[in-house]
Amino acid sequence: MKNTYITNLNLQVTDYGLLFLRVAIAALMLGHGIPKLLMLFGSQEISFADPIGIGETATLTIAVFAEVICSILIAVGLATRVAALVLLFTMAIAFFVVHASDPFQIKELALVYLVVYAFISIVGSGKYALDHYFLKK
Repeated sequence: MKNTYITNLNLQVTDYGLLFLRVAIAALMLGHGIPKLLMLFGSQEISFADPIGIGETATLTIAVFAEVICSILIAVGLATRVAALVLLFTMAIAFFVVHASDPFQIKELALVYLVVYAFISIVGSGKYALDHYFLKK
């Protein structure tokens, strides 16, 4: 009987796992970024946290860049580590500054995203990514 509890490192399965993680986390983050994008280009007055003191519109623009553009880059695997670092920084600001006084249940999601982006920035995009295609030797 084959032991299903033993981990056998199969690089192809690992690359498929990284692809799944990248696309899934990007899709989830787009769910946060698209409403911010609509707020940025909408006709309503912008009301957004300004934790680093550069103004609400500038902060919202940076958040839209991170949550929309960087998420798309992560999904397709282009400049993956850089995009993940941008989002890691964004989630660190959300967790440690914006939600600093909130209960853990409120800021937990930012921490989960932070951990995933830290993982992606360390491990990279894997084989099934534009990074791999363009940087292949």
